[in-house]
Amino acid sequence: MNGGFDMQQYILRHKNQIAVVSGLLIVIGFLGHLVLHSEWLFNGAFIIASIIGVAPIAIQAYQAMKVKVISIDMLVTIAVLGAFLIRNFEESAIVTFLFLLGSYLEQRTLNQTRSAIKELTEMTPETALKEMEDGTFEEVDIDEVDEGDLLLVKTGAKIPVDGTVFEGQGHVNEANITGESFPVKKVVDDEVFAGTILDNGTMKIVANKIGEDSTFGKIIELVEEAQDSKSEAERFIDRFSRWYTPLVLLVGILVWIFTQNVEIAVTVLVLGCPGALVIGVPVSNVAGIGNGAKNGVLFKGSEVISDFSNVDTILFDKTGTLTEGNPQVAETIYYDDDTENTFSYLASVERESDHPLALAILEELGDVPVKEVTETSVVKGGGIVAQVAGRQIAIGNPFLMEEKDIILSDKAQLDVQRLADSGHSLVMTAVDGELKVMMGIRDQVRDGVKNDLAKLKVLGVKNLIVLSGDNQGTVDLVKRELGLTEAYGSMLPEDKQRFLKDRQTAGEIVAFVGDGVNDSPSLASAEIGIAMGGGTDVAIETSDVVLMNSNFNRLPHALSLAQATYANMQQNIVIAIGVVIVLLASLLFSDWMSMSIGMLVHEASILVVIFNAMRLRGHKEK
Repeated sequence: MNGGFDMQQYILRHKNQIAVVSGLLIVIGFLGHLVLHSEWLFNGAFIIASIIGVAPIAIQAYQAMKVKVISIDMLVTIAVLGAFLIRNFEESAIVTFLFLLGSYLEQRTLNQTRSAIKELTEMTPETALKEMEDGTFEEVDIDEVDEGDLLLVKTGAKIPVDGTVFEGQGHVNEANITGESFPVKKVVDDEVFAGTILDNGTMKIVANKIGEDSTFGKIIELVEEAQDSKSEAERFIDRFSRWYTPLVLLVGILVWIFTQNVEIAVTVLVLGCPGALVIGVPVSNVAGIGNGAKNGVLFKGSEVISDFSNVDTILFDKTGTLTEGNPQVAETIYYDDDTENTFSYLASVERESDHPLALAILEELGDVPVKEVTETSVVKGGGIVAQVAGRQIAIGNPFLMEEKDIILSDKAQLDVQRLADSGHSLVMTAVDGELKVMMGIRDQVRDGVKNDLAKLKVLGVKNLIVLSGDNQGTVDLVKRELGLTEAYGSMLPEDKQRFLKDRQTAGEIVAFVGDGVNDSPSLASAEIGIAMGGGTDVAIETSDVVLMNSNFNRLPHALSLAQATYANMQQNIVIAIGVVIVLLASLLFSDWMSMSIGMLVHEASILVVIFNAMRLRGHKEK
């Protein structure tokens, strides 16, 4: 029993070699007939080619039958046996050879389209300098590194794990993760990611996430899962094949019963094989996903491609999506002469926040004395209220001032209106209920965003809408500058989600583009969630599409690629079904159709759908 199983595995492992031998025997058979005029060599070569060629096909048919599936392999096996019985050895040999050749081409093509994964895995570090018990660092295999281990990274080396800087500093090239070409300075307590490169400096890092758990590992896993996933079209074809293949077998039997012609019956079986249909859709999806991975776009499964290709509305977060996410203080207005104390209070509160606006304020203030913050409370959508050195400090937007009953002078109200209308984000600082300072903060629009949005319109997106927690004046300015269709400000995360669901209810197919952190509810609710998160955990887990390089200009490519892949898949389906219809019609209305010609046409159609899908590997947005 075991020996039989081993023999089956041996034959299947050497299927390609069998195809080569079968092809050589066919050549020998024709040479024997045409050159040597040897009938026994002619028949002998084709008989042997038929027997060895049908073996792997029959084994695959048997394995499918064990799980109650009548496969294409079964149709070919029966057809070959039928041809063999009527002593049409030439037909049986050619049919098996062509079928094996088609199988080889399919597998080779799928392997080629997976080259993007190989490129990613080659970027993964294989060794690390690990601290040993005696305090020295030794080079070890990455599998020997555990969470909490202390690792040494030198200039020019790849960072082997996700970790935290424990000692030292340096500039890290994170292009593998974020796509940003400029090195990022890393100091103690900063996070670093596996696969990134330390351009200069020396650091000791504590390992937090290793191997598949690292950000880079998750990216690779994501691509692999996506390429192995099945779209709705593929699942339909699977279901279609389950009843179509038995139907072809039944038709072949009925043809034999009514005509008593075995040759016609087995020809029906060969002509009815939906080989191109089975391979056409998967190869399109895999080629499309492979192109995406190569160009910094991760599709989380084949289903995403078909949904994304039909999107008509795209919602955008503003900060970090349409803008750089690196705001700077553009204007400061004073309402009190005691700026020294006010700035001290302001710096004391903002240093406890990692919000982009807080970082911009701290950069503007520079080195100012700080005081102890004894109590803080966050006002959602407004700002922060804190107790600093016995004073109540309110820092936030006009909404916060209104909430805390802080009266704004006529001048302050005019300043609010002027700054808001000119596109500034407002940060106001009040001490004990009195406004002291107002800062207008600007964030730069990403380079090329206007052009990229225009490309999305050309690709068929009807509605381009920005949703932001910023003031309405700022988002209106962004709308005008970028040519967006709609703009809504002063929105909390739940407001964005509610707005999204309203558009879905209206029948729109909605994609949401955000940073993958604050907007995770909207990313999860949209038909297509697109994360600009640079490979962060939240971005990868919540979204459907990840722009690995965080460059907005990858978005038009992602949509263009999804549309091209979906169209390619439909083309392959039409080609496959069309070939079957033409072949069966030829059998009915002509006298030249045969098993070998039918199989030759089938394999040619498989090549056509493969080459059609391979065009996606070089796809670029127009």
